[in-house]
Amino acid sequence: MFLIDYPFVSDFLIKTIKDNKYKIISTKEAKELISDDSLNWISEEKATGIIEKNPNTPIYLNSENAIAWIAKNFGSSNLLSQIHLFKDKFQFRELVKDSFPGFFYKSVRLDEVQELSLEDINFPFVIKPSLGFFSLGVHIVHNLKEWNIVKNELNFKTLQSIYPTEVLDTSNFIIEEYIEGEEYAIDSYFNNEGEVVILNILHHKFSSGTDISDRVYSTSKDIILKFKDDIEEFLQAIGDKTGIKNFPLHVEIRIDLNGRISPIEINPLRFGGWCTTGDLSWYAYGINSYDYFINNQKPNWEQIFKNKSNKKYSVVILDNNSGFTTSEITNFNYDLIAQDFENALIIRKLDIKKYPLFGFIFTETSLDNEKELNKILNSDLKKYISTD
Repeated sequence: MFLIDYPFVSDFLIKTIKDNKYKIISTKEAKELISDDSLNWISEEKATGIIEKNPNTPIYLNSENAIAWIAKNFGSSNLLSQIHLFKDKFQFRELVKDSFPGFFYKSVRLDEVQELSLEDINFPFVIKPSLGFFSLGVHIVHNLKEWNIVKNELNFKTLQSIYPTEVLDTSNFIIEEYIEGEEYAIDSYFNNEGEVVILNILHHKFSSGTDISDRVYSTSKDIILKFKDDIEEFLQAIGDKTGIKNFPLHVEIRIDLNGRISPIEINPLRFGGWCTTGDLSWYAYGINSYDYFINNQKPNWEQIFKNKSNKKYSVVILDNNSGFTTSEITNFNYDLIAQDFENALIIRKLDIKKYPLFGFIFTETSLDNEKELNKILNSDLKKYISTD
């Protein structure tokens, strides 16, 4: 079944739910977002009864905002405990610490940050909310000068968010050592036997060593075949330790030059936020990640790559790094930005006055045309913004 919440649900996900008559919980938020009465709506009472009867019922959240519904209706359940085990970055570090001996991390409250002693903390380190989303409040700190700048930004006023505390809670932070290597994001799930299934692997590209933005995520045949087996082994060890089943995950890891995988975070009961990576798998590989999860299907990568071997597929996140405030911005030229890509598959527009993004672009890029991805990665987007 599907639990839909703000801020966004894609037409593709709605169509998937409708075409397959999947159960969708009739919450106030879901009904506000989706006006189609022909969907297989079920009451909140019926949904809670189904989950209580079978705690391993497959349930997918399009948004972490929906965790609040689970907390309200299943406050002492094993499901909520499993969510918190992954959602709380400190709890997650505790879960995997035996596999990463010597890895430094510590919890700190926001009101402790200004007077925090760095005596036992080595540079570089990362500080981020224990409950976080979309790189909000995340900082990489290389030296004392940077730390003094970061401290000024770590206050309640600058960390206010459109997300509920179940999604982004900036009262508690985790400090951990910086993990070297390339970053990857994985959409996956544990099936009804507790076996991990990989649905996509994306390279999270950065413009520099200090960049922590979420601008470009790319997937390809080479990326998936190179890392799939090792990532499956890595995730299966976590699955065996937790015993989770019928549980989707969006995983972020780093892989160093020696091929060693280190976890960054695991996001529970969903794929990439804002219906990004879950939808991209369809446009890239013909994989409907939502169907695969609900029906316990596993991709046949050999068959898929017979026709999808010479392209790279990306989701481009149009965050506002222009320096313009939202009040100054009057328009964003989506037609112009589409022209700067070889093949813009989908453009999803968002209201920058309402959300912290202009939207998303799904692209198909030839393997010899990576320059277009590097260009947008380093762009401040001013070319596409009007302020008059």
